[in-house]
Amino acid sequence: MNPNSKIYIAGHQGLVGSALVKVLKSQGFTNVLGRSREELDLTKQDQVESFFLEEKPDYVFLAAAKVGGIHANNTFPAEFIFSNLQIQNNVIDASYRNGVKKLCFLGSSCIYPKFAKQPMDEGQLLEGKLEPTNEPYAIAKIAGIITCQSYNRQYGTNFFSVMPTNLYGPGDNYHPQNSHVLPALLRRFHEAKIQNLPEVVIWGTGKPLREFLFSEDMASACIFLMKNYDVNQDPKGGEHVNIGSGIEVSIRELAETIQKVVDYQGKLTFDLTKPDGTPRKLLDVSKLHKMGWKHEVELEEGIRLAYKDFQDNKVREV
Repeated sequence: MNPNSKIYIAGHQGLVGSALVKVLKSQGFTNVLGRSREELDLTKQDQVESFFLEEKPDYVFLAAAKVGGIHANNTFPAEFIFSNLQIQNNVIDASYRNGVKKLCFLGSSCIYPKFAKQPMDEGQLLEGKLEPTNEPYAIAKIAGIITCQSYNRQYGTNFFSVMPTNLYGPGDNYHPQNSHVLPALLRRFHEAKIQNLPEVVIWGTGKPLREFLFSEDMASACIFLMKNYDVNQDPKGGEHVNIGSGIEVSIRELAETIQKVVDYQGKLTFDLTKPDGTPRKLLDVSKLHKMGWKHEVELEEGIRLAYKDFQDNKVREV
């Protein structure tokens, strides 16, 4: 990539997409394209084909997806698999047909089996049954990985896939029912502070271990790979790449860090009658580390940046 390369970010308004825009511009890239859902419906093949034919981007980051929490995945499984397959098929195929030099497809760590050994390395893909609650979404993402690999094999493209760990940062979703654990806790502690509540209750023991990565670090890793990773030089044939911090913290440690950042003075209580969920979920990021990339933003600093964004943009609270 050079500073004048035309770079299209599908999903430029999302958590990762907006971080990609910010980091690319900070690195001197001046020709970054984005289209809102109203301007370009990625589920419509004719619209996607017309856009690529007109714009002819050199590089593509495919960060657009239909996403949601457990409740949404359970309630709308057909929408999750159908919409995500449409989006990624349209963008990947149009990229091939219009000579895109390189494409980065963003997946999810939910592609790995429910009982994958920890930490989860890239080779565990398709080695066991998936978590049933988000299986349609996971299968769509797995299909995206295989689609990229298949186009590489048949057409000689340079399309690669990345699998991120739990992400957070500016522009996150703070919906009280549909947000992930870190933004959900951030909102809960903020509201407890504002309402002067005596305690914040956390489900379970607080012992489960999770890994988190700041969204701008995720963007940095994707750009690093776009510059340096050539699937044709990968001895494993363009295998996808895990992106994470390689550091895990307990839910208790996460809650205590958020409590500190928010400056909530009340009590932290764990409801032992509620389930803990998966005891451990950590990506093996040794492949990425060997390539020369490591995260820069540590958890407390990242939470402070996310909390400032939360306070500055109250519209995202609902």
